[in-house]
Formats: sequence, C-alpha cells, structure tokens
Amino acid sequence: MQILITEMVNFGKKLMANRVQEWEKYYINYKLMKKKVKQYVQQMEQGGKERRHVLKEFSRMLDDQIEKTVLFFLEQQGIIAHRIQELGEERTVLLEQPVISKISRLREAYIEVGHDLLKLLRFVEMNATGIRKILKKFDKSFGYKFTDYYISTRSNHPYSQLQQVFKHVGIAAVVGALSRNLDEIEERQGSSYLSLYDQPSTAMVVQDPVIYLIQESVDKLTHSTNFLKFLGQHALIHEGEEQVDERRYHFVSLLSNLVNTFLYMVNTYIIVPTADDYSMSLGAAATVCGIVIGSMAVAQVFSSVYFSAWSNKSYFRPLVFSSIVLFLGNTLYALAYDLNSLTILLIGRLLCGMGSARAVNRRYISDCVPNEIRMKASAGFVSASALGMACGPALAGLLQTNFKLYRLTVNQDTLPGWVMAFAWVAYLIWLWISFKEPVRDTKVKILSPDDAGHVGIEALETGLVQPLLNGSEQKQSDDGDEECNASEEGPEESHKPATSIASAYRLLTPSVKVQLLIYFMLKYAMEILLSESSVVSGYYFGWSTGQVAIFLAVLGLTVLPVNAIVGTYISNMFEDRQILLGSEILVLLGILLSFKVTGTYAVPQYVSSALITFVAAEVLEGVNLALLSQVMSSRLARGTYNGGLLSTEAGTVARVVADGTITLAGYLGESRLLNITLLPSLLICLGSIVATLLTYNSMY
Repeated sequence: MQILITEMVNFGKKLMANRVQEWEKYYINYKLMKKKVKQYVQQMEQGGKERRHVLKEFSRMLDDQIEKTVLFFLEQQGIIAHRIQELGEERTVLLEQPVISKISRLREAYIEVGHDLLKLLRFVEMNATGIRKILKKFDKSFGYKFTDYYISTRSNHPYSQLQQVFKHVGIAAVVGALSRNLDEIEERQGSSYLSLYDQPSTAMVVQDPVIYLIQESVDKLTHSTNFLKFLGQHALIHEGEEQVDERRYHFVSLLSNLVNTFLYMVNTYIIVPTADDYSMSLGAAATVCGIVIGSMAVAQVFSSVYFSAWSNKSYFRPLVFSSIVLFLGNTLYALAYDLNSLTILLIGRLLCGMGSARAVNRRYISDCVPNEIRMKASAGFVSASALGMACGPALAGLLQTNFKLYRLTVNQDTLPGWVMAFAWVAYLIWLWISFKEPVRDTKVKILSPDDAGHVGIEALETGLVQPLLNGSEQKQSDDGDEECNASEEGPEESHKPATSIASAYRLLTPSVKVQLLIYFMLKYAMEILLSESSVVSGYYFGWSTGQVAIFLAVLGLTVLPVNAIVGTYISNMFEDRQILLGSEILVLLGILLSFKVTGTYAVPQYVSSALITFVAAEVLEGVNLALLSQVMSSRLARGTYNGGLLSTEAGTVARVVADGTITLAGYLGESRLLNITLLPSLLICLGSIVATLLTYNSMY
C-alpha cells in the first residue's frame, strides 16, 4: 500500500509558540497579513478593489512590517557588537596579566553573548520564513507571482532593508568576532579551539556548544535566504528546489554539453559572410542566402521537439546522433560546390538544423548539475553561445583561400563546411571517450506503515531549510492554514508537466504570450540584420567577405560585456519590466535608423543603427527570458514541452520567417531589399511594445 505522508505545520501557531516574549512586538504580524490577504480576495471577487490598489496597499503593509523587524534587528546587533567590544577590552588586559578566575568569568560572559546572538539569529530566521510564507500565500490566492516583483524591487534598491535580513553580512561579522575572541580565551586555558576563520566547513574540531549552535543557525539562515539568480534565468534553465544526486553530475560531461553549444553556434554563423557568394556560384541570386541560412532554422523547429523528448531517456545518445548528423550536413554543404547543386547545399543545411541539441544541453544543466553550481553552468551556457556567435563569422574571415585537393574545391565557400565537419568528428571522438551517462532513478519507493514516522520526520527537517524564493510551487502547502482555496489544483496535478504543445499552450497566461511575442520580435530583427548583412554591405559599400566577417564578429563580441553590465548594474537600478520596455524602444529606434530614406546610404548610418539594434536586442533577450522564467507556470519547468522548448521554438520560427522574407524581398531587387525587410521588423516591434504596455502591470 502506498502511503502519502504530509506534514501540515501552522506557521502562525509556530510563530506564537517560538517567539521571544520580550521581543513580541518586533516580529512580523503574520496573522494580520494573512487576514488582509483573505480580505483582499473577497474584495476583488466582489469588485470592491482594483488589483493595482491591492498590490500597492499590501506592498506598503509588508514594507512597514519588514522595517519594524529590521530596525529592531540592527539595534540588537549593535548591542551585541558593543558587548563584544567591551569584553574585548577586558580580554586584552587579561592576556597581559592572566588571572585564571577572571578568564573563566570572561569565557562565561562570551558564551552568554553567544546565546544572545543565537537568539537573534533565530529571530531573523523566523521573520524571513514568515516573509516567504506570506508572499507565497499572496501569490497562491491571486494566481500570479507578486513575490518575484516584490523581492527584486526591494532587494535591489540602494536603501534596501531586505538586504539586512537576507544577506546578514553584519551578523556574519559579529559571529566571526565572537569566535575569534573565544578562541584566544580558550588558548589561555590550554585548549586547542579554532575560530570560524581557521577551520574548514568539514573539520571535526572540538568547540564550545554555543559555537556549533551559531554555525548551524547561520547555515540554516543562509539556505533560507538564497534567492539571487540572474544568468540561469537568461538561459531559461529551471532552478529546481530538489537536490541533484551527486552521482548524476560529471564535470567533463557538463563541459561536453557546453562545447556542443559553442560548436553549434559557430556552425550556425560561420556561413553568414559567404552565403550570398556561395548562392551566386551555384547560379542562384545573392538573396537566396536567406533560404540557405534559414534552412537550418527550419529543421531546428522539429529537432528541438524530438531532442527534448529524447533527453527524458538519455543525454549521451542524442549528443552522438547530433554530432553524426552535423558531420554529414557540413560534408554535404561543402560538396555542393563541386556537385554544382543548390539542392545538396540546402539538404546539408537542413541536416545541420536536425542536429541541434541545444534542448539536450539545457536539460542536462537543469537535471544533472547540483544546485550550488547550476548558476555557473547556466552562465557557461550563455557564454558559450555568445562566443560561438562571435567566433563563427570571425573564423569565416580567416578562411580566405582557393585551391584544389584532388577533385575537391577548397575555397571561402566550401572551407567552412569542411572545418565544421572535422570539428564534429573530433568532438564525437572526445564525447565517446569522456561522456558519462547520468544515473537515472526510475524506481518509485513504496512506503510501508513502519516507514511512515521516519519519512515524516525527515520531510519536516528537510522543509526547515527550503529556499526563501522557490522557482516553482512545492508539492505540499507551506502551512496548514485552513483558508486555502479548494479550487486550487492538487499537488500532483499542479506539478504534472505539459504532455503536448496544446496542453503547454493552455498554460500560457497573457503576460507569457507577450514575452514569447517579444522573443519572436527580437530574434526576427536580429536575423534580418545578420542574414542580409553580406548582401546589403556588398551592394551599398562594396565590402569584401573579410570585412563582413569582422563586422559580424564585432557585433557578436558585444554580447558578453552587455550582459555583464545589465546583470551587474542596470538590473540593480531598474525593474526587469522597465528594462524590457526601454530595450524594445531602443530596438525600434535602431530599426528606424536603418531605413534608407535619402539618396545615399553611408557606412556610419548602417553600422550605428546595426549596433543599436543588436545591443538592444541582446539586452532585451536577457531580460525577456528572466521575466519569462518568473511568470511561466511551474508545470513548464520539466518534461518534453518545457519553457525552454517554447522559447526556442518561438525564436526559431522567427528566424525562419526572417530568412524567408529576405529571399522573397530579393525578387524585387537588391536596391529595395533593405527597406522591404525592415518594414515587418518595424511593425512587429511596434506590436510588441503595445502588447507590453497592455500587460505591463502583470510582468513580475
């Protein structure tokens, strides 16, 4: 018999039972806020309050509660610090003229301070837990994620009070001072105590019990307040709560996924500077380069789905298949020149698109990389993509040669295909030797009645160290409050992943649909800019393949520094939705500046407008995916039809449409190509801005 064990803990009662009586009025008033949430629900159902008024009122109440707690916390922290300072002066005197009885009393005084510090740490933890729970209750009651908006706006503000609760740097300094001073006292008594500075986290060192308790409390507080995440959201890699089995993680296997990502992006963009020349050498128009470049994206629309499904069963086999298909695709691409066949050329590019394993790369990081390094792995994914995007055109610029090898022509058109074919063979050999398939736990444990008590206790202990901000809702309620809506989905239903495109679409809220529209727009604008660059620059400025390659490489190299500036500075100054709207406006400006409206079209106009469009689109992509990861249903975090797949499909379809637009516009002549292809970009960008404004208040 399968037994479902659920521990229902009423946090309100727990807060009442565990609080320090003399500090009673400084705890957050959880009961009041819970009552307010219930009132807001009733008022909105009756039409008595608008949502924006509820958000403003609740935010102000929560601000007041946090301010009360933080100011008291800082006061008590200062008192403890002052006591340690006074004891330090006494310690200095005793170390010069030791008196055993006084040293013992001083040690007891330090231990007393330690217990007071421990009490303060538990005060902070209790309030941090209360903040998390009331925010989650608010989200659950109103059906959208107010938590992400509230935390991001409050924690990033220069006068943030949340930082005092969640970062607890001051407390860490006090803990260090107490440990160091107690260490010196113990040395005078002949012990061998080490301070927190000296011992590794795994060291088995005999310490005073109060130091152990303080360390445990600090560790618990650290786990309970870890919510800073940026690059992982930009990669749209799920940041799950569950701990990854260490047996699943293998560094070299992670590295092979990142190398796969890098090589695929190189493969995508290495042909862009020469695609027009290759098309003409096969008897087609230069603008057929749109179809040549876009055919890879057409195949990727389908490959993303089957690779995502395949990654449910294996990671190694999809990567092997991907490498073989990409080898064949690049070989056909290179042979098309001597075979004088545009069809072979397109088949080669289609095969390259069928080998896109980016869905596998994302899933491996999400499922097999431990939580503590997942953000670094996500950053590696973003960086590998950006470097590949820059290296592709740069490498094409270096492959300027022309000779015969037996009957094979090796020139600037075919060499990118041969180079990438060789690269994928080398990668396949390395993958075969070094990749380790993660252990998959397919067994479902059936609990017997005798196991119930043990698992229940273990589940309760695990629940005490859960993160403050959760990427998705937990399988059980955080507390046992009776007023949870009966209409809410049950635990199993609310976590069941989407099983089809249709079921995934039904999970999309209006704000998520707008985010996907924005992603479509920015990918469309970027693809128009990049794919037609060789044709436009050659027609207006007479640029060579090498000059086009340098131009595209410079654009690609802006990705990492732009993301660094946004992630480090801009995101701390503005809300994500503000950056989103501002970036859309800049993309619109770049598109407008790109139009040829006078008799001449100069290099400065083209380069400056391209930089504005590309950089703004890069910023927009990062913040768009960050917002998408916040507002998307938790049911799209796992399974075949996940959020990463939906965003990939939106971007891939945009690229296909953009490349098709270039080819169709080419029939009207190269002189009209620029303005005709920019017009859809302009209209889609305007539409996305309007949609953003209409859903602006729900974007958090």
